[in-house]
Amino acid sequence: MSAIPVIDLAPLLSGGEAGHRTVAAEIGAACRGIGFFYVTGHGVPAALRQEVFATAERFFAASEADKESALYSPKSGNRGYIPMKGEALDPTKAPDLKEAFNVGLELAPDDPELVAGARFRAANRWPAMDGFRETMLAYFDAVWGLGRTLHRAFATDLGIAPDFFEDKLDRPLATLRLLHYPPRPAEMEEGQYGAGEHTDYGCVTLLATDTVGGLEVRTRDGEWLRAPVIADSYVCNIGDCLMRWTNDIYVSTPHRVVNPAGRERYSVAFFLDPNPDAVVECLPGCATPERPAKYPPIRGDDYLESRLNPTYAKSGLA
Repeated sequence: MSAIPVIDLAPLLSGGEAGHRTVAAEIGAACRGIGFFYVTGHGVPAALRQEVFATAERFFAASEADKESALYSPKSGNRGYIPMKGEALDPTKAPDLKEAFNVGLELAPDDPELVAGARFRAANRWPAMDGFRETMLAYFDAVWGLGRTLHRAFATDLGIAPDFFEDKLDRPLATLRLLHYPPRPAEMEEGQYGAGEHTDYGCVTLLATDTVGGLEVRTRDGEWLRAPVIADSYVCNIGDCLMRWTNDIYVSTPHRVVNPAGRERYSVAFFLDPNPDAVVECLPGCATPERPAKYPPIRGDDYLESRLNPTYAKSGLA
């Protein structure tokens, strides 16, 4: 597969058993092939998507002091503002030319995991901006629901119970991430990109973009494929955690973002990682005597920590 397929989710959402199986097979083929696919007919309201982008633009246009009042730190549970060049998704190259803001699962102040200071369980860091918290939480819930729907399709394609993932995604280590890429400067550090070559860490990523392109996907033969902008769609890709869960049947594909020339770029990504105590181990039917399980079982929080630490090492945020 050398192109990114476009899959209409409407039959999955309202087409009954036949529609569910048809769309699950289309998604499964993409996951085994290029590891990326677009979805349309996803049900996330257009007005909510527009409000998220407008709010992100207002936030990134604020003063550095205002943005840094909600600064990311190792104790923030992967939440808050990451300044320009604050991370390197390819740790072997120069820091990424972008800034970001991370929102995690919103927990009640008396939540036992929050009170106990569990890893990746922290209060969200909200900037002092009217409507920011409300908009982000509404959008978080919408794409979290969409991500769980996709996992029902994954399960159907893999031949396991459609609800297999449900109790592993009901308190997820999910991250909603606002991203701002400045225009490409006249000179960049060697090997520097808006987002360096990487694979995503979790199960599936749901990416909404503005009208400015920049995402590039590496095909199986090593060529870089520009991902076109498709209005009102999500670009979805498999992450390393689901690839591991499927014993490498599904593919987590390297990708990067090239800063546009003369234009800013905004995108909003939702990374759906499993619950911290979910055990990621070879799924039933994903191993055979000829293809035994490649990876030992691991907890969701242990896996995420192993992937995040190198990302922020260069910036001092780790």
